[in-house]
Amino acid sequence: MIDIQALRFRWARSRADTVAIEQLSVAAGRTLFLHGPSGSGKSTLLGLLAGVLVPQQGGVTLLGTPWASLKGARRDAFRADHVGYVFQQFNLLPYLGVLDNVLLPCRFSPTRQRRATAAEGNPEAAARHLLRQVGLRESLWHRPAAELSVGQQQRVAAARALIGQPEIVIADEPTSALDAGLRDDFMDVLLGQCRASGSTLVFVSHDERLAPRFDDRIALGEINRAAQAEVSA
Repeated sequence: MIDIQALRFRWARSRADTVAIEQLSVAAGRTLFLHGPSGSGKSTLLGLLAGVLVPQQGGVTLLGTPWASLKGARRDAFRADHVGYVFQQFNLLPYLGVLDNVLLPCRFSPTRQRRATAAEGNPEAAARHLLRQVGLRESLWHRPAAELSVGQQQRVAAARALIGQPEIVIADEPTSALDAGLRDDFMDVLLGQCRASGSTLVFVSHDERLAPRFDDRIALGEINRAAQAEVSA
């Protein structure tokens, strides 16, 4: 599902590679817990996996398609079809209501729209189902996203990522604003939905208590150091 080879990415003002990974593969349907200290490149790696960022060297392949082989609008369309993303800052449209935010992937991707329709009869029914699953009460569904609390926005962002059963779900610190009870409920929903649809999940968090719930666990700092040491040698 995901294959990384000789990947190097460096921000313009950085003196060293932010991400340096010789090889990393994630099989279809697996759940990966990715952790590391602040500044170790976790969010940068997720941007590279999603094709939002382009590496200076090496490459990332999703579903057998190298991001480097896609240009402009085709890359955006491929991401919309196949990747659900829970951003660290949520990236909800503040003036849109909750339901409309969740439905955005179906508006951009006919593939996600077809899958949502097959699952629940129509995309709006799929959005409502997911909002119930993530625990957002119905009285909030027509409010603009800007009026929601941080924890509520986080749950809307998760429902948006999951709608239409994308093959890959990327989650960047999605439980950081939730208390212990809501965190555990959220994880039950996220992992359950990914397993039900066969989605591969890449999940970044500082909360290592969550790691046992995943198939695989990787410390990004360690694989970065290993790659940099190999280059130095």
